Amino acid sequence: MESINIKPIGTIFTPHTSIKDMPIQPLAAKGIRGFIKLLPEYTEGLKDLEGFSHITLLYHFHKTDGFELVVTPFMDTEKHGIFACKAPKRPNAIGISTVKLISINENVIIIEQVDMLDGTPLIDIKPFYPRYDNRLHAKIGWLEQYKKLPVEKLRSDERFK
Repeated sequence: MESINIKPIGTIFTPHTSIKDMPIQPLAAKGIRGFIKLLPEYTEGLKDLEGFSHITLLYHFHKTDGFELVVTPFMDTEKHGIFACKAPKRPNAIGISTVKLISINENVIIIEQVDMLDGTPLIDIKPFYPRYDNRLHAKIGWLEQYKKLPVEKLRSDERFK
């Protein structure tokens, strides 16, 4: 296989300066704001994005070293395969979060529900389409036992440094 060269298109700035006690999902970060500073050469690509209420961000887990194929995720005490979790210690260290879009001013995007570390390199932005991105009858595997768990109150610890 050939390698893939991905360059950041900007940086995500948040109040989270430590992995410990961060929200583990955007739903757990209600009211927590941050901003994206897009590299100026990509500003034109923001045209018409302001009409969306939410955007999906792809980013690099820049503070994670290495990867593990079997991990104990934040929501469980049992080990699971990394591809059955959203844990950060991944072979390509790529994260994904759907956040609330507040405003855009030139190349600065104000967002809410931030669950990533300050200074996170941004790889891509995609508009969130509820009709296409939601699946009403999706199965959630091992997470089924936790579907009533108050994710909004869960915070990370230092297990994925």
